[in-house]
Amino acid sequence: MKREDIIASVKQQMPERRWTHTEGVMETAVILAKRYGEDPAKAELAAILHDVCKYWRVDEQARVIRENGLPQDLLGYDKELWHAHAGAWVAEHQYGVKDEAVLDAIRYHTSGRERMMKLDKIVCLADYMEPGRDFPGVHNIREIAEHSLEKALIAGFDGTIRFLLEKGKRIYPLTLFARNGLIEELERQEEHYDTNRH
Repeated sequence: MKREDIIASVKQQMPERRWTHTEGVMETAVILAKRYGEDPAKAELAAILHDVCKYWRVDEQARVIRENGLPQDLLGYDKELWHAHAGAWVAEHQYGVKDEAVLDAIRYHTSGRERMMKLDKIVCLADYMEPGRDFPGVHNIREIAEHSLEKALIAGFDGTIRFLLEKGKRIYPLTLFARNGLIEELERQEEHYDTNRH
């Protein structure tokens, strides 16, 4: 499908304010892609489709997960996670997206995952910090994102985990793995830097 057709179709599936959010994510993902050396067109495509299922009925999202071999453990966690995996399936099967990196960026934009690829990080972070977002700590995340994708995402995950703990909710294990993986990645970068300095 052409970009314009995808945009028109996705826009129909959500309220106006959610489409405004999607436009913010598109814009932010392109900026981050250019800043960190990723393909801006892939970043934008993943951003256009990241919330395609967000406003589908919850039972419909659950059906997509159940019937198409998506991770069944998701159904035991917060419904906010479901649209990402359902959305990646829809992006592939209804919109013809075949690029695995784009599909993964859609799939993991809410939870993160261990060993996140650069495109995953960009879409996840763009979703956190697009211009319409206004929550405690978002300005800090935007500032950190000027210099480090990893540190900005860790700050984002920390905020999410804190929020879930305060609400007494379960935390999806993949989010903890994602956070730990990013910390390990930064530690490896530090070690590499120290080794090369001596």
